[in-house]
Amino acid sequence: MAPTLEFYYYDFCPFCVRVKKTIKKLNIKVTYCNTMEDPSCEQKLFTDTGRRTVPCLYIDNIPMHESSEIISWLQDNQKKLEKK
Repeated sequence: MAPTLEFYYYDFCPFCVRVKKTIKKLNIKVTYCNTMEDPSCEQKLFTDTGRRTVPCLYIDNIPMHESSEIISWLQDNQKKLEKK
């Protein structure tokens, strides 16, 4: 079964944009959580990680920060991930 992916971001974050481009290129199904538009997303991120920084990809509810690590993980696991 493919892992559940939730991507925490905001629109003007250049690192988030890089990850979003990779998600789109790989056609991966992801739930998006904009921390600037939805305060509950920001609160969950802070409660879970102690950080408000994005990007953050939750993989089956386990957070991963750092855009380069997220992109590498998505590329390495793309065959296992649900497509749009």
